[in-house]
Amino acid sequence: MLMRHRDREPAIHPSASVAPSAVVVGDVRIAAGARVLHGAVISAEDGEVTIGEDTIVMEHALIRGRSGHPAHIGRAVMIGPHSHVNGSNVEDEAFIATGASLFPGSRIGAGAEVRINGVVQVNTVLVPGAVVPIGWIAVGSPASIFAPERHEEIWAIQRELDFGGTVYGVGREVSMRELMRQQSEYYAAHADEVIDRSRTR
Repeated sequence: MLMRHRDREPAIHPSASVAPSAVVVGDVRIAAGARVLHGAVISAEDGEVTIGEDTIVMEHALIRGRSGHPAHIGRAVMIGPHSHVNGSNVEDEAFIATGASLFPGSRIGAGAEVRINGVVQVNTVLVPGAVVPIGWIAVGSPASIFAPERHEEIWAIQRELDFGGTVYGVGREVSMRELMRQQSEYYAAHADEVIDRSRTR
């Protein structure tokens, strides 16, 4: 399903394909030979999304572009099922496995791998060819990679990466109640979306 959002609509190369049950929303550009499979959601929330040539977006993956953090997926990239790519720049030939999570401001170098349930935190840079093992966490620039039980070491780096400011544009002084009020107002824009019924793929 292709949807107009915030006055922008998807542009899909004629040789690309989007499954009927996938959802593509707003300022999304999908290049030649790319494939978006069933249940995937690609949403240019308020920042663009670009998908490169011959990239595969597997079932139920989420790719989201954000203000200040567009999502850019390079050429010949695998975006695995149930993965979460949020305001990340993924360079050519990277492999993002099932359940991986990439947060705003992150950069995944060419040929890098984020394996099953791996996490790349906000503003983290994974160098070309790097590997985040199954369930591990990459944090910092350049990334340090930790097993999940090393929480204190992860937090020592992560707390300086400004998650709240990067993801929501707020400081730690903003309460959860106020943050969710702002987010509720922000996401209300989805009520105005228009489905493009003239294009089916």
